[in-house]
Amino acid sequence: QVEVRESGGGVVQAGESLRLSCTVSGLSSVTKTMAWFRQVPGKEREGVSCISWSGAYAYYTESVKGRFAISRDNAINTMYLQMSSLKPEDTAMYYCATFISGDYTCSIDRENQYNFWGQGTQVTVSS
Repeated sequence: QVEVRESGGGVVQAGESLRLSCTVSGLSSVTKTMAWFRQVPGKEREGVSCISWSGAYAYYTESVKGRFAISRDNAINTMYLQMSSLKPEDTAMYYCATFISGDYTCSIDRENQYNFWGQGTQVTVSS
């Protein structure tokens, strides 16, 4: 049974930092594309960032470029999202998602390709 678990969310002030973690268990393949999505109540879920299975390629949505950094440690099946200079508009439930892929790139535009999802971790940024 595949389990995707996020952690690291919390309440911070604008300008502060948080690091989210996502651990995948029950999925033995190392060739997993992984991504972070976020959702605010009443709005559609949006892609934030993704990282290829090797970690060599990463993609960010425009609003977080230069502030967020995605990384992964395949030895422990864990992905991270280092979030800096947080803004109130970053407030959302953050979800980790993954699917088995040997691609050397990744995309957050095709959400339906991600077939394993976590329950989410809440990030709240106060002004």
